[in-house]
Amino acid sequence: MSHPSSRGPHFLEPAYGQRSLGDVVPAVAAALGVPGAAEPTGLVLPDASSYVVFLIDGLGANLLTRYAHAAPYLSELLADQLPATCGVPSTTATSLTSLGTGLPPGAHGMVGFTSRVPGTGQLLNALFWDQDVDPLEWQPHQTAFGRLQSAGVPVTVVNKRAFERSGLTRAAHRGGDYVGADLVGERIAAAVASSAVSPSLTYLYDGDLDRTGHQWGVASSQWLMQLSMIDAEAEQLRETLPSHVRLVVIADHGMVDSPPERRIDVDEHHELRDGVALLGGEARFRHLYCSRGAVDDVVATWSAVLGERAEVMTRSTAIERGWFGPVSTLVMPRLGDVVVACRSDHAILSTRDFPYEATLVGLHGSLTEDEMLIPLVVD
Repeated sequence: MSHPSSRGPHFLEPAYGQRSLGDVVPAVAAALGVPGAAEPTGLVLPDASSYVVFLIDGLGANLLTRYAHAAPYLSELLADQLPATCGVPSTTATSLTSLGTGLPPGAHGMVGFTSRVPGTGQLLNALFWDQDVDPLEWQPHQTAFGRLQSAGVPVTVVNKRAFERSGLTRAAHRGGDYVGADLVGERIAAAVASSAVSPSLTYLYDGDLDRTGHQWGVASSQWLMQLSMIDAEAEQLRETLPSHVRLVVIADHGMVDSPPERRIDVDEHHELRDGVALLGGEARFRHLYCSRGAVDDVVATWSAVLGERAEVMTRSTAIERGWFGPVSTLVMPRLGDVVVACRSDHAILSTRDFPYEATLVGLHGSLTEDEMLIPLVVD
């Protein structure tokens, strides 16, 4: 098994094809005895008649280890099993699409929280979506969920009722049967019911830890209390499921707290706007869409201003490093001409374009270990 590779002391690159989010559903398909439903990867899961995949938004592996006292059940599992990586950028829309499609970001095209709609000067917000963008055109590949369903394996997606018809759900998780469940008890009951069918795959999502981290930070008492509640939910789910059903607990990314003194506002450094036609991405991983002929100047200016706070590179360099996996021609223009990945706990804000980001404590999107490493534990 290949382990995630580090580039320098701060960045961890994705383990596509070995132990990343896009490898989970193909590995489940093989474990259920239907390997033809997905391309094989380096991730091997134990054989079982049914699988429940529980994704906890924002639960980085390093965070789980660091605060093990608040999550005894999950931290004990993680102690005996290798973590995995999310993709790049380390953000929810990208990760959920990798899980649902079995593809890296360069193939499925969900390349960030916000990214340019090609041929326009507009950004697509992948969580809130845009009615003018067809999710099936934006992400045209059959999902891994859909391939399993087509192979005769029932797939159930258990998530909040409000998300059922969202653009992200349709792009990332179409192909399975959707069960709306807003409360913990509803989610567990739905998972128990759907996993009673053999073979089957049930996908379960909880986003409360991520929201708490954004609002209060991952060192806060609020976040630690929420982690304890999530741990209890996971343990109760395991205890309620029949013994022949395997439970896999994963996350979509980790998180870092970025204090005010570690943040830089693009709108207070006007030179950072020179040559940038559109600013996208998010605070920890920026996509810069440049005016014609301005790429080299933008790289030089941003590198000079940010220094060691971030790594600034052209799109081609990021692709060569394998950050997005193989990139299709459809996806290429969605990536910034220049990408900026923050180091340590730094952040790049725009109080003009993204004022809400200044209100967040916990952030994610870059390639630090705290953001990239995720639990992948089987019980």
